[in-house]
Amino acid sequence: MSGPVQKTSGAQPNGKPSRDRGDAIGGGILWLAKWSLCIVAIAAGAWVLGTVTARLWVVILPVALAIVVTTILWPPTRWLTQHKLRPALAASITLLSFVALLAGVIALIVPSVADQAPQLADKATAGVNQVRNWIQGPPLRIRDEQLDSAVEAIVGRLQSSGAQIANGVFTGVSTATSVLITVFLVLVLVFFFLKDGIRFLPWMHRVFGNRSGRHVEAVLERVWATLGGFIRTQAIVSMVDAVLIGAALFILDVPLALVLSVITFIGGFVPMVGAFVAGALAVLVALVGNGLTTALIVLGVVIAVQQLEGNVLQPVLQSRSMELHAVIVLLAVAAGGSLYGITGAFLAVPVVAMVAVVIRYIGEQIDAATGSRPETDEPDIGEAVGPPSPDSATSPDLSA
Repeated sequence: MSGPVQKTSGAQPNGKPSRDRGDAIGGGILWLAKWSLCIVAIAAGAWVLGTVTARLWVVILPVALAIVVTTILWPPTRWLTQHKLRPALAASITLLSFVALLAGVIALIVPSVADQAPQLADKATAGVNQVRNWIQGPPLRIRDEQLDSAVEAIVGRLQSSGAQIANGVFTGVSTATSVLITVFLVLVLVFFFLKDGIRFLPWMHRVFGNRSGRHVEAVLERVWATLGGFIRTQAIVSMVDAVLIGAALFILDVPLALVLSVITFIGGFVPMVGAFVAGALAVLVALVGNGLTTALIVLGVVIAVQQLEGNVLQPVLQSRSMELHAVIVLLAVAAGGSLYGITGAFLAVPVVAMVAVVIRYIGEQIDAATGSRPETDEPDIGEAVGPPSPDSATSPDLSA
């Protein structure tokens, strides 16, 4: 005998009315459409920002480089200012000392290059001839006619490209002029940043008002601290690389050892990629100048120094200054290098680090506004010290 038939209703067992399936799907589609529009708007804004940056790159580049140089020169300028020197005088002394240091380094490098370049060229020619003799011998046994035809093809290609090479020379002259103008603008901007930079945050606070100015000031202070930490960290890492690799090059009597040491130091400011390129250049010069054995020794030293950098120096120092994962650093360097060349690769990591600072600050403000906090496994204090439940007095002792 069957029981009574129960009538289905639109209510769930807990008493809440059930939601129609179509309404649930429609709500999900509306949610997806809303976030899709937000993503499209952000992508459009990023495209506009990239276009404006490309158009104004001649202005943005000197400003960016000046900010980087200012982070290096600001500590001595601040020290001079604290010792009763006027800001203009302190900025002038610091900037002139920096220019004199660069001029001294260039003065040390140029004679070394001028003296050793002919010898290096002769050894490179001998190496090419040795490779040619090896190609003509077993097992390849390439005939002279084949080599001569290949050389003639290359020469013909160069001759046919004479117009392009001439245009490239004029382009190079224009580029050199642009570089000189950029360097001059950077030096002028650095002077004013050192002299008047301390007034920038109060001015921004007044422009944006008390409510928004507080956030702008906090973000800029964190960005400045992050940028300064990045420059100091890379300077320490680059100095260690340059000293260790340079010492090995001097001991092995590799040509252009001082020049390669300076290139290693400069390349260290491009994380992960710069050290690799500088090390490869050192190995190549050692191969041409001193032979295979010296090149292998230099390669071993470069690999050991890069392992020290990647496993000890970078995790300890860079994690404190930027808090960026190695994958993000590598992708940033690749994107910056593909878009803006060496300059883009150099500026990519600090730019990404500053964007990360802004994102973290926005997350902190959202957490403060919503009252959210990270989840932990520890019990709440109220639950830990609260009064016992009414049933706890009469509940049996299960441990007995």
